[in-house]
Amino acid sequence: MSAILAQLLTGVAYGMLYFMIAAGLTIILGVMNVVNLAHGTLFMLGAYIAFTFINDELSFWISLLLAVFLTAVLGLVLEKWLIKPVYGKELEQVLLTFGLSFIIADAVEWIWGTEMHTLPTPDLLSGSLSIGSTEFPVYRLFVVLVGCLLAWLLWYLETKTRIGAIIRAGVDDRAMVSALGVNVGLVFTGVFAFGAALAGLSGVLGGPLIGMYTGMDNEILVTSLIVVVIGGLGSWKGSFIGAIAVGVIETFGKVWFPSLSMLIVFLIMMMVLIVRPQGLFGREVV
Repeated sequence: MSAILAQLLTGVAYGMLYFMIAAGLTIILGVMNVVNLAHGTLFMLGAYIAFTFINDELSFWISLLLAVFLTAVLGLVLEKWLIKPVYGKELEQVLLTFGLSFIIADAVEWIWGTEMHTLPTPDLLSGSLSIGSTEFPVYRLFVVLVGCLLAWLLWYLETKTRIGAIIRAGVDDRAMVSALGVNVGLVFTGVFAFGAALAGLSGVLGGPLIGMYTGMDNEILVTSLIVVVIGGLGSWKGSFIGAIAVGVIETFGKVWFPSLSMLIVFLIMMMVLIVRPQGLFGREVV
């Protein structure tokens, strides 16, 4: 029983990691209607930036803050100079962000090489807890806590703040929000930078869990897209539920059906789309 509980907690920890990156992806999609296929490379870049700072003998926490800040700045630059000209042009957005993912991935490979690396677990969280006869790493519980805090923060921003009201109104009627004097372009830039920051955050927190290697950006992008599709396009609440479901199913699948774990996830996504094509929490398009 303790082993099953440990696997369940592991699945939730991975689910929270997926939620952090999927939340940024779905926020950008829901507010700006932009499918950012370079989101996975921002995840990878955040991890490698933190790795560099840690190798320069900075602490894990300072490296985390610097990596999140730099990925947010990169997101701001990308939106300002590249994404903005292709608003409303779906094909151009897909081609642009797909190309950006290759460029950033090649830059990461050129700077850091192709060897696999792992971020060290911070000393404060390096211990483990006893769950029956099983030892469970404290760091994974920390990732779960961060994911829950992020979900609360997104709820608070959406329902209790003026910027949340502006974003919700902008999703429904951008022209009206602009007519009321709100700088929608600035809001979009902030949303894209925030989404990039979430990708960087999840990359750093995922470093001690999954390591860093070439190709990780594509793997995490596919998983996050599955989470977004299951949860519903543009719904961070759906991403939260979908990420936990995917994390738990994938974890137990790797234990019981190692060669079929991803197939099971895809089957779950297919079943959700058959029952609710808009996803669990997505709004039905009339």
